[in-house]
Amino acid sequence: MLNIYFGDMPEAIYNTAVYFKNTYSDKWITAPLGKEMILDIDKSDVVSASLIESPVLGPISPLQLSGGVKTLLLIANDRKHVFNASTCGDNCAKWILKMAEDRKIVINLRHMMNFGQGEFKIRIMNNNVIAKNMYDLLVNAGELV
Repeated sequence: MLNIYFGDMPEAIYNTAVYFKNTYSDKWITAPLGKEMILDIDKSDVVSASLIESPVLGPISPLQLSGGVKTLLLIANDRKHVFNASTCGDNCAKWILKMAEDRKIVINLRHMMNFGQGEFKIRIMNNNVIAKNMYDLLVNAGELV
């Protein structure tokens, strides 16, 4: 299940770009999930662990991926830390929900992310309320951001 803490969370890693730079592994990039997220979010193809073909930037390294993809890769592969997902755009929300289908994920948000019109199950950690759709999330977490 997805668990979100809204607002200041001292244990969360806020500078996900720096953390990614110092901790990512080549296998994060070449794993099927990594390739899918990179293609979907950045519209880029993974050629190898150190080469990604971007339609905008041309050949790039993993360090030049968007902040959203870097944060998604951290969430997917580092289960010991909580990451500030405010570096992610709304286009990352479906990936966060997908990863939370089979394991507990905790993220920190400083904004209201749009998780779409469908049903979901998100625990708002600030007040321990379970939101089942965007309306529930807005009503129960709107004042927290």
